[in-house]
Amino acid sequence: MEEDEKERLRISEERNDCDSDSEGYVEDLVDDELCYSSGDIPKLQFRKDVSKAWWIEELGMAEVVERKGKMWTTTGMVRDGKIYCSIEEALFLAEIGALHILNGDDTHLSLKDLYEKVAKGTDGYGCSWESFEVYRHLKSLGYVVGRHGIPWTSKSTKINSIAENGASEPDGTSCTGSRHDIIITETLNNLQFSEVRPIFDVYQPNSKFKKSSPGSACFLLCITGDHPPSKQATEDLETRYKGHCIKFCNVEHGRISFFSFTKVELPVLP
Repeated sequence: MEEDEKERLRISEERNDCDSDSEGYVEDLVDDELCYSSGDIPKLQFRKDVSKAWWIEELGMAEVVERKGKMWTTTGMVRDGKIYCSIEEALFLAEIGALHILNGDDTHLSLKDLYEKVAKGTDGYGCSWESFEVYRHLKSLGYVVGRHGIPWTSKSTKINSIAENGASEPDGTSCTGSRHDIIITETLNNLQFSEVRPIFDVYQPNSKFKKSSPGSACFLLCITGDHPPSKQATEDLETRYKGHCIKFCNVEHGRISFFSFTKVELPVLP
C-alpha cells in the first residue's frame, strides 16, 4: 500500500511540474502565436487585452483600430500609419482570441463568419482554405509569414520578386479605400504563373524581426494542387527566383506536407 501511495504522489508531482512549465511557456509568449495543441486545433485563449479591428469588405481585410500585444511586430501590413490584416491573419488571431473583429454596423464578426469568407476561395480575399491551413500551421511553429510580393510597410526594401522584374516599388503611402492601393503587387503575381506561384514569404522565428527591414525570407512557399508541379513550372520558378529557396506544400484533408526539389543527374549509359 505504501508503494502505491508513493507512486500516486510521484505521478501527481510530475503532472504539477508539467502544468507549471506549460503556464510559464504561455506567459513568455506574450503574443500567443503558438497556442495550438496537437493536430493544429486552435486553442482559444481568454485574455484581458484583446486587439480590435474593423472588417472592410471592399478591401477583403481588417483595419486594426486598437493594438495590444507583441504580435503586431510580425503581423499585418502598415500603410499610412495604419495596420491592415489579411483574411488569414485576421482569422488566425481571432481563433486564438487575440483579435475582436467588428462589421461596419458594430456587430461582432464571428469565427463562423470568417470561416465562410475563407471558404469562398480566393475571390476578393486572395486566400483559399488550403492557404489558411498552411499559414496557421507555420504560425503555430513560430515562423513569420507574409504574403509573397507584398511589402510589410511602405518603407520596406523592394521585394525580390518585384526587383527581379525591374518593376518599380509600390509606394503604398496612402490608402484611398481601394484594395489595389494596399496590395498593388498581388495582381502582378497572379499573372506570372498559370500553374504554381509563391504564396507566402516565410522567415525564421525572430524576436528582433522588423517590418521596415525584414531581410531575406528563409524560403518562398508555393501551394500545389492535387499533383506536384510540372518540371517546366519548377524550372521557371527556379529561374525567376534564382538564389531563393523555394519549397512546395500540399494540403490534403487537413494534413500538410512540405517538399522541395534538387537536381539529380543520371550518368549517361554507353
